Amino acid sequence: MKKYFFIAIFLILNFTLLAHPWKPSHYVIIDTDGGIDDMRAITMFLASPDVRVLAVIASSGTLSAENTYRKVRSLLNSYFHEGVPVGINSSVSFKSPDISMALKTQWGDETNLSPQDAPAALDLISWVFSEEKTQISFVSLGGLTTAWTAFNAIPSFSRQVKEIVWSADGFSDTKGFNYNIDKKAAAGILKGSIPVKIIKPAGEKEFYNTELIADISGICSIYAEKLSVFFSSATDAGHDFIYAATDETIPLFIHFPALFNTTASGINSESRAADINQLREKTLAILKGETVERNQVIKEFPDNPAFYFDDLKDHVSEIIKKYGIDEWSSGVLANELHRHLGVFAIIGVKMGIRAREYFNTGVDEFRTTSYAGSITPVSCFNDGLQVSTGSTPGHGLLKVVDDVPAKPMAEFSYMNRKIRLTLRPDIAEKIISELKEINFIYGLDSNIYWELVRKNTIRYWLSLDRHEIFEIEEII
Repeated sequence: MKKYFFIAIFLILNFTLLAHPWKPSHYVIIDTDGGIDDMRAITMFLASPDVRVLAVIASSGTLSAENTYRKVRSLLNSYFHEGVPVGINSSVSFKSPDISMALKTQWGDETNLSPQDAPAALDLISWVFSEEKTQISFVSLGGLTTAWTAFNAIPSFSRQVKEIVWSADGFSDTKGFNYNIDKKAAAGILKGSIPVKIIKPAGEKEFYNTELIADISGICSIYAEKLSVFFSSATDAGHDFIYAATDETIPLFIHFPALFNTTASGINSESRAADINQLREKTLAILKGETVERNQVIKEFPDNPAFYFDDLKDHVSEIIKKYGIDEWSSGVLANELHRHLGVFAIIGVKMGIRAREYFNTGVDEFRTTSYAGSITPVSCFNDGLQVSTGSTPGHGLLKVVDDVPAKPMAEFSYMNRKIRLTLRPDIAEKIISELKEINFIYGLDSNIYWELVRKNTIRYWLSLDRHEIFEIEEII
C-alpha cells in the first residue's frame, strides 16, 4: 500500500513540476497560399496570446509557393518573430495565377529573402510533431494539398492533429477557389479520419467598415498597425475583397465558436458567421491581445499616469506607445521586486520581451540561462529577465552562471532550439562606466547616487529600443 502511495505522490509532484500556470488553448500549424486575407488571418493568430503558432507552411494558390514564402517570412520578421519557422510546399501541381492584388500587397520587407532557405513542408511538420506533444489544429487557408500529403506521408499526423480547420465555401461546393486548388486532396481529407471544420466567409461585403477600420487604427499594437497601414494604402481600394472577411473567420471561429452557426455531417462540420457586429468587436479583442486573462492577482495593469510617481508619470504613455504594455508592466513589476529603479533590471526586461517576441511565446515557455552572475550591478539584470519571461527560479526555468565574467547576456531554449542575446558592448560599457563614476563621486550610501541611478534608468527606458540594442545569435 505504501508503495502505491509513494508512486501517487511522485506522479503528482512531477505533474506539478511540468504543469503550466496557463497554456494557450490552441496550438496551430498554418498553411497559407498568400492571399491578402491570409495576411490578416495570420496576423490575428499571432496577436492572440491564447494561440501558439508553431509553424507556417507556404503553398501555391493565390500566389506561388515561392512568393507566398517571401510574404510570410517578411510578415513574421516585421513582427520580430524571426524564430517562427516557415516551410515551403513546392509539390503543389496547381499553377498559381499570382493574383496581382495579392502580389502587390506589402506584408513586410522581402529584401534578401530566398525560398531556397526554407525547409520542406513535410520536414518542418515532422519536426514540430517531434518537439510539441500537445494536439494541434492544422489550419488550411488555401487548398488541402499540404494536409493531404502530410496525412499520407507522416505516420503521426493523424494522431497529433486533432482537427483540420479549412477556409472554404461548404461541403457541397465544387466551384470555390480553395477547393479547386486540389480536388483530390479535398476529397481525401473530407473522407479521412481527422475531423474537418469548414469555415465559410463572413458573407458581408464590408465586414471591415469605416468604423471598424478606425477602431483598428486606434489600437496600440504592431498587429493592428499592420492592418491599419494595409487599409490606408490598399492598392485596389475599390475592390470588394479588400473589405470582406474570408480567411479571418478562422481565427474568429477558433476563439469564439458560439458566434457561428454550425452544421455537422459525420465527424465534419461547416460554420458560418451568425453575428457580424459581435465578430467585429471580437476582431478588435484579438488584435488587442484580449483573449486570455494575463494577470493572476489584478484584473488590469494600471496605465493611468496619475497612478505613478511624479518623475515617471510624464513618461508612462510614451513608453507604452513605443514599447507596448508587456514591457511597461514587466518593467514596473521587476523594479518593485528589485526595490529601486535600476537600468540593468530594465535591460533584463527588454531582453526577456525580445526573446519572447523572437519565438512568439508567452511567459513560462522556455528555459533561460543568464550570464549576469550574482554580483551587482550587472546581476540586477536577472530580476528583469525573470519577470519578463516567467523563467523564475521557482519554476525551475532560470539558471544563473557564476563561473565566468559577468555580462548582460542570456540564452533562451524553446522547442529544442536555442538563441543567445547579448547587450551591445558599447551600451554595456557606457552604462557600467556611468555607474562607476557616480559611485566613485557619491558612494552607494548616498541618496544622490540612487537619485541619479533612478534618473538614468528612466532615460534609458525611454531611449533604448529592444529591437536595436541586442545582438541575437541562433545557436541551435
